[in-house]
Amino acid sequence: MNTTLFYHRLFQALRFLLVIGVIYVVYKLAFFLTPLLYPFIIGFIIAYLIKRPVDLLERRGRWPRWLAVTSVLTVVILVLLGITTVLVAQVIIEIGKLLEMLPIYIDQLSNYARNFVSHSLQSSLYDRFMNLYSNLDASYKEKIQQNVGQAMTRIAQAGTNITKTFLGGISNLLSSIPNTATVLVISILSAFFISKDYHKIANKTKSAIPADLITRSTRVTGDLRKALVGFVKAQFTLISITAVIVIIGLLIIGVPYAVSIGLLTGLVDLLPYLGTGTVFVPWIAYAFFDGDIRLAIGLGILYAIVIVQRQVMEPKIVADNVGLDPLLTLIALFVGLKLFGFLGLILGPVLLVVINALQGAGVFRDVWLFIKGTPPA
Repeated sequence: MNTTLFYHRLFQALRFLLVIGVIYVVYKLAFFLTPLLYPFIIGFIIAYLIKRPVDLLERRGRWPRWLAVTSVLTVVILVLLGITTVLVAQVIIEIGKLLEMLPIYIDQLSNYARNFVSHSLQSSLYDRFMNLYSNLDASYKEKIQQNVGQAMTRIAQAGTNITKTFLGGISNLLSSIPNTATVLVISILSAFFISKDYHKIANKTKSAIPADLITRSTRVTGDLRKALVGFVKAQFTLISITAVIVIIGLLIIGVPYAVSIGLLTGLVDLLPYLGTGTVFVPWIAYAFFDGDIRLAIGLGILYAIVIVQRQVMEPKIVADNVGLDPLLTLIALFVGLKLFGFLGLILGPVLLVVINALQGAGVFRDVWLFIKGTPPA
């Protein structure tokens, strides 16, 4: 009896190692193949997203499949190009206005710094430093001069490195344009061919996969699709709330261009870690140094309100739209942040959605039953 139990435990251990090995192989294959096939993965996602309107045109409009696919893809591309054009044009206009006002802001900051130095440093600190320096030994003076020289050298090197990094970033951006264009063209072409033969590809895939696996895969895919739509809806809701709060707050403070700034802040709120601080922190600092204490305090209060509402409402809204428990969503956000940095704020809920979908489809139960096995008679 003990021998039978020993062999059964050994059998379970081997099955457990087999499951771990399969997961590892799948991970390595995905890691290796994704950089090679990602344009076609993008094409498949596009084909999957436009499947319903293409099927609708084919069935009800009695259009040829290729014409329906071409029409829907054309509309999608034109809409995306239109949105991109409008956004780029608006950004260029805002940057132009900023460049017009930038010299004024720089002059104001320069005047403030000049007045601060002339009234504070030159009158007191400079005299004290010179008196102290004149009373030092020659060796200490030489050492101070060496340290100052080294500091200036380091500052110059830092400026050179920053310039090289900036120019390198521009060079990388320009060099990536041809590759990006190639990827877009391949993705669109692959989306066309996949969508045109979508049902043929689906039928061939189903014929090669066991029916039970297809059922579970369909359920997992459906849950993931609902969760993805819910996640996008949750993020749109959060940035909309942020934009409305900022617009109302800026109108109360009396800031011009409140609507434009509020909409921009709402979009920036999508950036993890940085978020609305990208707009508020430099603005508050500028208002403080410019002497507009009332504006600095008002912006600080508004920034605090935005941060609090984001932290309070994000777990609840994400949980309601994605279909997850708020506590689990909060845990996923925190764990994702610790493991993956700011990207973890997105990857955490996504991984939780995947785990929840696999759990709902019974994948974990089946794996456990496979590892557990049937004890021998």
